[in-house]
Amino acid sequence: MPIKLLMGNEAIALGALAAGVSVAAGYPGTPSTEVLETIAKEIKKIEQHQHVDTVDATRSVVSEAGLRPASAYTIEWSVNEKAALEVAAGASYTGARTLVTMKQVGLNVASDPLMSLAYIGVKGGMVVLVADDPGPISSQTEQDTRTFAKYSKLPCFDPSSPEEAYAMIQDAFALSEELHTPVLFRPTTRLCHATAPIDVTDEWKTVKPEGFIKDPKWVIFPRLSVKAHAEIEKRNRALSERFSDYKFNAIEGRSEAFGIATGGVCYAYVKEALKRLGAEWVRVLKIATPFPFPQSLALDFIDSVERVFVVEELDPVIERELLYLAGAAGRTLDIYGKEITENLPASGEYTVEMLTENIAAYLGLPYETPQTPELPPLPVRPPVLCAGCPHRASFYAVKRAMGGKKAVFCGDIGCYTLGNALPLDMVDTCLCMGAGITIAQGIARAEPDTTAFAFVGDSTFFASGITGIINAVYNKNDMVLVVLDNRITAMTGGQTHPGIGKTLMDEQTAALNIPAILRAIGVEPRVVNPLSLDEAVNAVKAAAAESGVRAIVFEYPCVNVERPKGKATVNAEKCTGCSLCRREIGCPALKIGAKAEIDASLCTGCGLCVQVCPFDAIEVTK
Repeated sequence: MPIKLLMGNEAIALGALAAGVSVAAGYPGTPSTEVLETIAKEIKKIEQHQHVDTVDATRSVVSEAGLRPASAYTIEWSVNEKAALEVAAGASYTGARTLVTMKQVGLNVASDPLMSLAYIGVKGGMVVLVADDPGPISSQTEQDTRTFAKYSKLPCFDPSSPEEAYAMIQDAFALSEELHTPVLFRPTTRLCHATAPIDVTDEWKTVKPEGFIKDPKWVIFPRLSVKAHAEIEKRNRALSERFSDYKFNAIEGRSEAFGIATGGVCYAYVKEALKRLGAEWVRVLKIATPFPFPQSLALDFIDSVERVFVVEELDPVIERELLYLAGAAGRTLDIYGKEITENLPASGEYTVEMLTENIAAYLGLPYETPQTPELPPLPVRPPVLCAGCPHRASFYAVKRAMGGKKAVFCGDIGCYTLGNALPLDMVDTCLCMGAGITIAQGIARAEPDTTAFAFVGDSTFFASGITGIINAVYNKNDMVLVVLDNRITAMTGGQTHPGIGKTLMDEQTAALNIPAILRAIGVEPRVVNPLSLDEAVNAVKAAAAESGVRAIVFEYPCVNVERPKGKATVNAEKCTGCSLCRREIGCPALKIGAKAEIDASLCTGCGLCVQVCPFDAIEVTK
C-alpha cells in the first residue's frame, strides 16, 4: 500500500472510496468541505484516464486499479444538507453505499429526515459525516454531535487522528450496512485539517446495488415506528457490548491510582501531555465510539483506578457516562472534569499546553510552562470584506440610500456577515442560514414604521432563502429583500451552487436564474450592478418607497471569480487627505496618511472609491 501525506479530510475521503462509496452528497461548510472535494477530484482522475485511453475504454484505471468507471459514481453539492441526506437515503435504499457531509450546524438542517431515517433504516451502508468546530473557529455554535448521536440513537464514531479516521470510516460503512442504520462520523476541526502520512489502498471496494425493492418498511407509519424504536433500543444495548471490544476503544497504561478518560482529538493531546510530563504510566481510557458507549470496557477501567480525569472538548459526554456507570454499579470513584468539578473549561478548543498544565496539577507533578521568547504583538486584523468585494458596494448603496431613515438590516450566513463591521455597520441581526428573510418579516410586523431589509447571498438563497420569501408573499408582508449575487459560494472556498450552471463534477447544467425565480414567486426584482453606485442607490430608494415584498438583486462576481480589470491610483495634487474614501467604505486596499494611498497588491480596480471621492482624486487605469 502506498504511503501518502494526507490532510484529515483527504484521508476520510479516500477511506470512504476504499469502503465502496458510490454516492456522496453534501453542502459546503468549514471544516467539512474538503471531504467531498477530494472525492470529486479522485473521480475526475478516473474520467481523465478513461478519456485518454482511446484504444480500449475498458482498460486504464478501471481494470488496473480495480476501480469502477467514473459513471458509476454520483458526487454532488446539494442545495442544502436536508436535500443531501435525502438523496443519499434514496440511493442507500437501493443498496448503494452513500456518504453525506456537513458541519455541525448543517446537522440541524438535516435532522428532520435523519431522525426518521434512524427508525426506517437503510440497505446500503450510509455514513453521515458531521464535522464539529470547537472554538468555534468558523461557526455559529459549538454544538456537539456526540450528544446528537445519543438523542437520535444512532451509532457514532469519533476518530482521534487522520490515520484512525481513514480506517474508522471503513468500519463505519461496514457497521451501517450490517445493522441497516445510518452511522454518524464526527471529526473535529483540528483533525479535519491536520496532516499525516497514511498507508492507503489503491483498491476500492465494489458494492453493487441490489436495486430498490418495494417493501412496506420504506413507508414510515406510527405502528412501524413503535416496533422500530424497540428494536433500536435492543440493538444499541448489544452494540454497547460489541464496542467494548472494538479495536479503537482501548485501555492503556498501568497506574492503579490515576486514570484519564478521553476521546477524539483530545486523545492525541493527552498522549502528548503525558509524554511531556514523563507520565506515560497513567492509565488512559480511549473512547472512539461515544454512542453507544462501551460500558463494559468503561467499567473495567473504573475498577482499575481510584480517580479519573475526563478530558473532552465541548459536551461532557464521556464524563456523564462514567458518572452514571459508577453510580449504577455502586463504585466509589472520584471523577474530575468540566460539569461538576469544573477542572476544565466547558467551551472552546483545548490545546496541548493547557491540558499539560491541568494534567500536571491532577497528578501532583511539578510543571512549569515553557518560557517563550517575548515577541512583539501581532497587528490587529479584524475580519473584513476583501478589497473589491461587490458586497461592500451593495451595503454602501443601501446605507447611503437609507441615511437618516428608520431601517433595520437583517443579515445572514456568508461573507456578507462581515458587513456588520465598521465603517459599513450594515448587519443588525444574524441567526442562521435563511433566517434574515423571516426575521425581517417579524420586525416589520411588530414595528411597522421601520423599513426592514433582509440581505441574503446567492448560495444561501437557494439553500434556505426561497421558503422565507414565499412566506412573505403569502402573508402579505412588508420588507425589502436584497440578494447579493456574487456568482459563487465564497465563504467556504468558492464552491458551485444552482445559479452557476456547473456541478461539483464540472458538468454543465441549468443555471437557475434568481430574478426569474423571484418573478415566479410573485416578486418583480430590480437587477443592478452594485458597483454602479448612483444606479444602485436609486434602486434602493425606489424599493424603500414602495410597500409589500420588494427585491433588489445586486449582481457582480466575487473577486476570486473574475480577474481584476485594473488598478486605482490617487492623484496627489487633487487629494485633500480628507480620508472620506477610507471612512466611508473601509476597503483594505485604501491607506490614509497625509494623502490617500492605494495598495496596488490588493486593489482590484472595482472603482467604488472613485465614485465615493468628492474631489475626483482617484481613477482606475486598466
